[in-house]
Amino acid sequence: MREFIVEADGGSRGNPGPAGYGAVVIDAVTGETLAERAEYIGIATNNVAEYRGLVAGLRAAHELDPTARVRVRMDSKLVVEQLSGRWKIKHPDMKPLAAEAARVFPPDRITYEWMPREQNKHADRLANEAMDTGKRGDQWSPREGRGELRDQPPQPRTPTTPASAPSPRGEAAKSEDDARAARNVATPAPSTGWGATPDMGAPTTFVLLRHGETPLTPQKRFSGSGGTDPSLSDVGREQAERVAAALAARGTVQAIVASPLTRTRQTAAAVAARLGLDVAIEDGLRETDFGAWEGLTFAEVQERYPEDLKTWLASPKAEPTGGGESFAATARRIATTRDKLIASYAGRTVLLVSHVTPIKSLVRLAIGAPPESLYRMELSAASLSAVAYYADGNASLRLFNDTSHLR
Repeated sequence: MREFIVEADGGSRGNPGPAGYGAVVIDAVTGETLAERAEYIGIATNNVAEYRGLVAGLRAAHELDPTARVRVRMDSKLVVEQLSGRWKIKHPDMKPLAAEAARVFPPDRITYEWMPREQNKHADRLANEAMDTGKRGDQWSPREGRGELRDQPPQPRTPTTPASAPSPRGEAAKSEDDARAARNVATPAPSTGWGATPDMGAPTTFVLLRHGETPLTPQKRFSGSGGTDPSLSDVGREQAERVAAALAARGTVQAIVASPLTRTRQTAAAVAARLGLDVAIEDGLRETDFGAWEGLTFAEVQERYPEDLKTWLASPKAEPTGGGESFAATARRIATTRDKLIASYAGRTVLLVSHVTPIKSLVRLAIGAPPESLYRMELSAASLSAVAYYADGNASLRLFNDTSHLR
């Protein structure tokens, strides 16, 4: 039985914005390019463009040989996991596209395999060509001698994207990946976009998102878990949408967990809507309870409770006035929550939507910094940080206080 490799990609300049897809059909034995497909599809999201590219690639392969086996290789973890049946498809724009893709070949003759973005250059180039021609008002057409469906003689595959190129982890890992693809089993979590994966195996990566602004944020008021539980402001909602778009463009988040407070749930919901994921609530990710200081500025606390504030700044074991939570207690809670989530999401990339103190505590614990380091970190609203946790118990800080998506 003949075997094809379908590589597909899609892009959106704005997400949603002007979008296009590219797909290539490859002979799995010879590595030769048999067909190319690309199209400008107007305004759409990255995920819709990626699904459209997949459908086009599968149709091209079906025209070549409807009895063939097909290995789909894409850098979209979302598409691969959804069509492998491991993730739910909730977004209304993607459900019909997923159903369309599933109808092209019988499920026992198709497998889905994730690959790093840098190995998907051929389909990526076609998608960008389609977007460029669409911007000019033209229709994409294959280069001379390229793109038409044919059985013989096939065009040699471009050397930049060899069908059997060894993975960065070596031939042994490549063989393991191929075996997983044949069994339609998930490839271990890839290089997540937050840093390189070590040889010891896929880490559990926590992408740490501080919630967007509330009315209290620009005033720098204490806002913990014992206050009024404010909602996002208009600025905060815009920030949530911007970070959602940035995370959708990366396409690496596999699950979302949020603090139970309103501002974090609202921020998480904006991201979940873009990614088509559910939001799990974890009480351990809540902000510190600042007791009687809730809603006050630092200056107001210094004026009303000068001795308590002085003690609090001098010792992580000191509680805010009125029986709030000490930073030491917060750290213990966060460490317990961290261990629980690592066990639940081993080897996956998880977005944790939380607050200043929990995120700083996760960072501090990861790098082994002393408790007073909390006072030396700046963490902006709607900022992204990332920490990877390895099987040997070590951790690595990958990113801290990134706000580039807000600019």
